[in-house]
Amino acid sequence: MPGPAVADGVVRPHPTETGRFESWLSAPAVQNHAANLTVLPDGELGCVWFGGTQEGVADISVWFSRLPAGGDTWSRPERLSHDDTRSEQNPLLFTDPSGDWWLLHTAQRAGRQDTAEVRLRVSHDEGKTWGPSRVLFDGGVFVRQPVTVLPSGRRLLPVFRCVAAPGERWSGGRDTSSVMVSDNEGVSWREVPVPGSTGLVHMNVRPLPDGSLLALFRSRRADAVYRSVSYDDGESWTEPRPLDLPNNNSSIQYTPLADGRLALVHNHSSAADAVARRVSLYDEIDDDGPSADGEPSADAPAATPAPAAAPTTGAAFWGAPRAPLTLSVSSDGGLTWPVRRDLETGDGHCLTNNSRDGLNRELSYPSVVQTPDGALHVAFTHHRRTIKYLRLSPTWADREIA
Repeated sequence: MPGPAVADGVVRPHPTETGRFESWLSAPAVQNHAANLTVLPDGELGCVWFGGTQEGVADISVWFSRLPAGGDTWSRPERLSHDDTRSEQNPLLFTDPSGDWWLLHTAQRAGRQDTAEVRLRVSHDEGKTWGPSRVLFDGGVFVRQPVTVLPSGRRLLPVFRCVAAPGERWSGGRDTSSVMVSDNEGVSWREVPVPGSTGLVHMNVRPLPDGSLLALFRSRRADAVYRSVSYDDGESWTEPRPLDLPNNNSSIQYTPLADGRLALVHNHSSAADAVARRVSLYDEIDDDGPSADGEPSADAPAATPAPAAAPTTGAAFWGAPRAPLTLSVSSDGGLTWPVRRDLETGDGHCLTNNSRDGLNRELSYPSVVQTPDGALHVAFTHHRRTIKYLRLSPTWADREIA
């Protein structure tokens, strides 16, 4: 299969699978990661992600590309964040019912997620121009998943708080999830914590046909996908419980389908599949931050492979393979996911975040949406070098996931 050498944004038919189309978006930087897709009001697709030298380094910025409705080429990426003192990560693009476009992303110092804040920029002209960046939340708050707007107009923004033990570097095991709730179109927000969510992040909230809200979580313990439900528009949440669905301490995302089923894209792997592990996500970045030229410090420790072991209670497990990239389908509101189809396969090596030397081979951080024509659209990190995009036609989807 072709790779980053054809990262030109052109959408091409898959050579062997009818109804599957794919492209590699143009790569504006050495590393490109954490895409989020949005269906824009005129039928375009928007994709935001972060790119730079390496995650956690201060030259990481947010990038934006769009695919015209019916078009076959993603636009050249446009840089949407410009803080040279922080690593700007995990963007999401939200089209507000008012017509405004919101760009939300995190901004942190030197590989320390517990220093993160969530920032907001707004466009009043469909992304042609953007207003100034402002801090929406601070205190180690991270985002990853889209905003949900309920029929009442309430906005729900899932977040997670990155918590470091006193005197220790952040490692992820103490992180907790919450929902930020706004009943005044985003003017103000209040936080609703999810009980029992320590070690569970990337809370992905979507409404179900029965009026409940389903949340799925990534697990820092790299054991399983977790599930929680709200029956009161996000005012309270059940304590998350594990599903019979593995998770590798990497991102997941699901979307309701027009026929009532749920489509989840994730890595079908866990700590049980790991032969080695890392110390932390940022163990290649020196404690004092990046060097003056934006690269990790020369004496920064390399990723530290160690024999894999089951994570201890409360500990985060880093290094489980980030592959295969899998599409799973539920017909019972997310309780079971019996239908599974691998979209992309590989060894998923992620013991390093090094993109410059091509050492990372993860297929990760998927985003998935369905357009009114029934097509499924998926974007994901391809080896931390490019963002890969898939379009699956209704015919393909019906044949493969029915």
